[in-house]
Amino acid sequence: MHGPGVIHSKEPVATLEDMKGMTLRGPTRVINDMLSELGAEPVGLPLPGIPEALSKGVVTGTVIPWEVTPSIRLTELVTNHTEFSGEESLYTATIVLVMNKAKYEALPDDLRAILDAESGAKLSQFAAEVMFEYDAPGREIAVAAGNNIITLDDAEGARWKEAAQPVIARWTAETDAKGIDAQALIDRAKTLIDEKSQ
Repeated sequence: MHGPGVIHSKEPVATLEDMKGMTLRGPTRVINDMLSELGAEPVGLPLPGIPEALSKGVVTGTVIPWEVTPSIRLTELVTNHTEFSGEESLYTATIVLVMNKAKYEALPDDLRAILDAESGAKLSQFAAEVMFEYDAPGREIAVAAGNNIITLDDAEGARWKEAAQPVIARWTAETDAKGIDAQALIDRAKTLIDEKSQ
């Protein structure tokens, strides 16, 4: 997964109420659903479209991790950045790298052994470390530019978390309807996070 999602906006976002009426670019259907529950008007568009959408007033901000902000020169387009304190964040997205099973099974044993040794948990850990590492330079660019960095405290973050609960309920119901135990997935993810943090 990438680093914590951050709100990057033209106007400051310091409370849940500040989200009302904002048009924010969101990266996924679920995140757009969350932005809507938080009071914003979500706009789905690909990452390369963010600068033009901000310049033309189609959106007043976006939600992305710090890591990608330098590539679109975001700190030149917005001056406010809202983070969450502690272990919470607005969101994170899971990134999946897959290979066709038939192609994998058709590989010689020695090549499958290399893929097995260098992928899975090992590759996931490496990729996450790289992405988190690249959050720092993006944030430093905003700080050097004198942009406004807002950090929501735990109490304010809890309000946002509560406001987003309907999104979790909808996702759980949709996933369960597909015959997949959503709560088991959530519990497993929490267990893996707890194991990594120890």
